[in-house]
Amino acid sequence: MGAQKVIFTRVVIFKNLNIPIEELEGGMFVAPYDMPPWRPPSEAYSVLIRVTRGCPWNRCAFCAMYKDIKFQVKSLEEIERDLEAALQVYGPEASTVFIGDSDSLVTKVDFIVEVLALIKRYFPTLSRITSYTRGRTLANRSLEDLERLRGAGLDRLHVGLETGDSWLLKYIRKGLTPEEMMRGGEKAIKAGFQLSLYVLLGIGGEDRWEEHALGTARVLNRVSPHFIRLRTFIPIPGTLMYERIQRGEFVLAPPLTVLKETRLMLENLDCTSMFLSDHISNYAYIEGRLPHDKEEMLRDLDRIIAQLEASPHLLKVLRDRHKSAHL
Repeated sequence: MGAQKVIFTRVVIFKNLNIPIEELEGGMFVAPYDMPPWRPPSEAYSVLIRVTRGCPWNRCAFCAMYKDIKFQVKSLEEIERDLEAALQVYGPEASTVFIGDSDSLVTKVDFIVEVLALIKRYFPTLSRITSYTRGRTLANRSLEDLERLRGAGLDRLHVGLETGDSWLLKYIRKGLTPEEMMRGGEKAIKAGFQLSLYVLLGIGGEDRWEEHALGTARVLNRVSPHFIRLRTFIPIPGTLMYERIQRGEFVLAPPLTVLKETRLMLENLDCTSMFLSDHISNYAYIEGRLPHDKEEMLRDLDRIIAQLEASPHLLKVLRDRHKSAHL
């Protein structure tokens, strides 16, 4: 399968503005080379390099990111052509690189090591190379393999935990258990990686938010990732979770419940991590270092919850925003 055009809704920060970019209607544009279609917000200024296309799992009930993309590992020749183009786009002084798509670590270790060497050849001043991967992939990799990748220059891993509740992981078809996530996360940290774990607020719905919060806190406490990043569940048409909502099988957690869920999880955290609500989907901006800032963040959440409970109008605004997100 050949490369497909990657369409973006806004221009990535490019150093070389003379690079021709194909513009489309509605403020869209075509990427100047085969870029990953998704990246974490924290990688906004990173060079984007696509090593794989799609997701090797691609069965999560809530996710449509790679739904129509057949999983494929790109050749070294393709990747090097992309690096040549990226060098023209970003300039040689780029400091960070993000590797896509969803799980580059599922490929052969020798291959990833070669890719990392190529990246460092084209961008010799890098301070960080980052990639998405899956918790099960980390659990299945040997510590020796992970240490080899870390030694080759891969620094940080972004992993979707979503929830630590065993029942809920099965319900959303995540494809791993809490124990696998804990084992994989601990192994990644032992190998020397910086680890970002993503929590999907609201994925327990109205009925299972407490189990979601407590189970997730248990996994996070065991792993103690460097970063805990919050995202709020937004139903996406074409996904199983969206269909469940349409059939009345799943009741969305309203904003107030999501905030209480966040507070319960935070209250039960006993780890050394950055706690970050760094996404537009979230209802409150909460950020701090655990355990140092825990009490202050809890007070902030208490204040926000109290304001919402005392303000029906403000609560309605958030509810309307919540509904419009999945129309």
